[in-house]
Amino acid sequence: MGRSDLERLSKEELIELVLRLQRPQKTSRTSSKPPATDRKERRDQAKPGGAKPGHEGHSRIISAMPDEVVEHHPDRCSCCSAVLMADWSAETISIHEQIELPEVVPRVTQHRRLAVLCPGGGGRNPCRLDPRPQAPCPGTQSGRNLGHTDLLRFGP
Repeated sequence: MGRSDLERLSKEELIELVLRLQRPQKTSRTSSKPPATDRKERRDQAKPGGAKPGHEGHSRIISAMPDEVVEHHPDRCSCCSAVLMADWSAETISIHEQIELPEVVPRVTQHRRLAVLCPGGGGRNPCRLDPRPQAPCPGTQSGRNLGHTDLLRFGP
């Protein structure tokens, strides 16, 4: 605003202008406003986001043999709304993969000690217990992959 513009202002407009200039603009430092409401200073001079020039991009390699392939066909023409048949020729325009870990399912092995009656002597012969522990710690029911964890609860 130049001198000639100021000379054309009324007394009330001049008073309002002086009061506005004396009153600092509210910022997060001078009031209870949150910092997100502050004007970004030098926004035009700020560096642009994203990759910088000369940066060599990289991404995960697409699987050569995925477990499942799902093809997404358009069903209607975006120009005329004509029905597009699924068996018409199509081209792949992009590929993305969704990777999922399989659900952990407990594998329960039931060990049964058997006793056999001897046909010759008629005695009952129970199988002896294997002296080697089947679990990491004797007295537990956990296999070697489960170890001491208590992550899985089986039935009521």
